This record gives sequence, structure tokens and C-alpha cells, in this order.
Amino acid sequence: MTRLTGSALRVTVYVGENDTWHHKPLYTEIVHRAHAAGLAGASVFRGIEGFGASSLIHTSRLLSLSEDLPVAVVIVDTETRVREFLPQLDELITEGLVTLDDCEVIRYVGRDGTQDASRGRTGTKGKKSL
Repeated sequence: MTRLTGSALRVTVYVGENDTWHHKPLYTEIVHRAHAAGLAGASVFRGIEGFGASSLIHTSRLLSLSEDLPVAVVIVDTETRVREFLPQLDELITEGLVTLDDCEVIRYVGRDGTQDASRGRTGTKGKKSL
């Protein structure tokens, strides 16, 4: 059984909520590609305020500027697997920021307390076997 504990690498991708890839949200494409690559997990966080290289502040407090809030996609896995995934991010990210951070995984288990032995991923969420 593969288990994700100890040293790991966290990649965080900062993009705009309205950024797209082939007519669908960019953050969705990143998550789906991370899943297809067998990475341990990915989460998307929507910001309430922020600015980037353009220096334009986006905030949920003003209706006129709330259309393109910041989004962060966070992925954690082993350094090898994350670095193998980076070329896909190079293809997808035309505007935004990608950062890498060393981290340590303390606990990685699914809601049902099991892991998929073939990939080190959590059990099937919301699915029941007959």
C-alpha cells in the first residue's frame, strides 16, 4: 500500500476565477489533470480579495469588481510526482502564479479511513458497492 506521509511538495496555482481553458474554468482543468495524473489530491480555494501582476484589486465587497476573484489550486504529493506534473501547468497557465513549497504530510486518509492500495488515494467517496 502506497502511503503519503513525510516529505512532500505543495504546488499552489493562483489564477483568476474567470480564467478558462477551452471554455471551462481553468481551476477545473487543473484539478481534473491532477486527478488523471494520479496525484494525491487537489483543492480549490476562492479568495475574497486580492491582486496580482496587473495590480488590479478584485474584491467581493464591490459588485463591480467581484466578477474575477482570485482562486488558489493547492496540490500536495511527493516531490517526484509534483515535478512530473509541472509541464502540464506550463501548458495551462498563461497568466497567474505557480509556487512550490516543501511540506510534511502528517496524516493522509479518506473519510472512510482507507486508502486505495493501487494509487495511495482515498476510498471511493459517495459510492457503494453491491
